[in-house]
Amino acid sequence: MPVWNVQKSIEIDAPVSKVYELVSDYRNWTTWSPWLIAEPQTKVDISDRSNQAGSTYHWSGTVVGEGKLEHVRLEQDRLVEAQLSFLRPQKAVCKTDFKLEPIGDRTRFIWSIDGNLPWYLFFLTPMIKTMVGMDYQRGLTMIAELAETGSITSSTEVLGVVSIPAIRVAGFQAQSSVFSIQQSMEETLGKLASEYLEMGMPQEGAMVAVYTRFEVKQGIFEYLLGRAIPDSLLIPTQSKLKEWKLPKGRALHVGHTGS
Repeated sequence: MPVWNVQKSIEIDAPVSKVYELVSDYRNWTTWSPWLIAEPQTKVDISDRSNQAGSTYHWSGTVVGEGKLEHVRLEQDRLVEAQLSFLRPQKAVCKTDFKLEPIGDRTRFIWSIDGNLPWYLFFLTPMIKTMVGMDYQRGLTMIAELAETGSITSSTEVLGVVSIPAIRVAGFQAQSSVFSIQQSMEETLGKLASEYLEMGMPQEGAMVAVYTRFEVKQGIFEYLLGRAIPDSLLIPTQSKLKEWKLPKGRALHVGHTGS
């Protein structure tokens, strides 16, 4: 069967012992899980021995599906290895592990997973690697914030379907990989601010990012980043800004707070 692997890492400004505690004890997972932030109402059951070999973490939700983690091997401040069993919507068994390396008072933290697919689903491998990689990167960021500050400020709230007014945006088109979005958008923001200033355009409008194309297999997407502008505002003909419009309608409103 086709085999796939994803590995992501981060350097955390906290000692190895502190990071190890966050990932070895399943009781801490509900705080930093990159999936529970998408569905906080997920039902989670944790075994009594939550930080030893054989301990389990079972989850069941509408969005995140259902599955179980079981600690297989733990090495104090070095390694946490687990078996990951997906039960719904698709059954699968994977191996996942966390490796910790001290760098002075800091920690290099590596999260990896090895999985497989039936041969007839081989074409899904690139998409799965991209999506899992995004989840892992988000999880690593949350673990780092928790280890460094003692809390996680990020939260997500599904506010439901709402009516939205028409919107007109003037901005710059750009392309980025899913893992370099912050750097890409920071560069585009600087370019945008300079253009608005040079063209004498007002900068009071809300900042808007429009994702226009997503190549899941390659993990690359295109977006337009700009400001909302009124219909009455004329964009100077010499400007390099691109215009994008959305008619009024209804949309799913999701609120996210934090990094």
